[in-house]
Amino acid sequence: MVALIFVKKLNMITPLVDVHTHTIASGHAFSTLQEMVTAAQQKGLKIFGITEHGPSIPGACSYLYFRNMNVVPRQWGDMRLLLGAELNILDTEGNLDMEESLMDKIDLRIAGIHSLCWTGGTKEQNTEGMITAIRNKRVNIISHPGDGTADLDFEPIVKAAKERCTLLEINNSSLNPVRKKTKAKGNNLEILRLCKKYEVPVILGSDAHISFDIANYSNIAPLLQETEFPEALIVNDKPELFLKIIDKKL
Repeated sequence: MVALIFVKKLNMITPLVDVHTHTIASGHAFSTLQEMVTAAQQKGLKIFGITEHGPSIPGACSYLYFRNMNVVPRQWGDMRLLLGAELNILDTEGNLDMEESLMDKIDLRIAGIHSLCWTGGTKEQNTEGMITAIRNKRVNIISHPGDGTADLDFEPIVKAAKERCTLLEINNSSLNPVRKKTKAKGNNLEILRLCKKYEVPVILGSDAHISFDIANYSNIAPLLQETEFPEALIVNDKPELFLKIIDKKL
């Protein structure tokens, strides 16, 4: 229902891709893997990603969890499942909380800044840390860069994302008023305007922590309208383009 409202309101896209979601394995989400997969199929997704939090988040998955992802089928009817991680950018040097050998074993690598495990600095230092993560050949997506956790300069971030074929996420959960992220709207509007200016594709992320929120982009819709953001630069209705972009990283 949410996806239909989104399409009607924007007259732009039918969501077929949502790759930033969490299950109970992340420690603070509320649906199982099979519940999430079933809901994603019911919503008509063609590519669905489960990206559990990296180990620096309290209560999140251990290394063993990520090592054992091979036991889960990756094809569910006509829907492809990607299993990966939302890694933590730990500091202004862009260090991540997973060893490279393990990152190579998972399907998808998202990296983001989370206040529970982030050591920041000046705006310039924070920006350099994120750009280092963007340039990491294993990182496919930067999660919620505009949520306001770190003070950032978005123009060099957008330019680096274009150069390195790293997708920047516009995150629905960060824009939910209940989260009280007061900088999120302004920051995401700035990111969208810069991505439009430099023709940089973006990915919308539900950041669903329960099955009902999969492919929910309702908080993003007004920002896309306000910026008149081009449908051509949104990858969520273009599964082949999404796969082509993430494949360029390796």
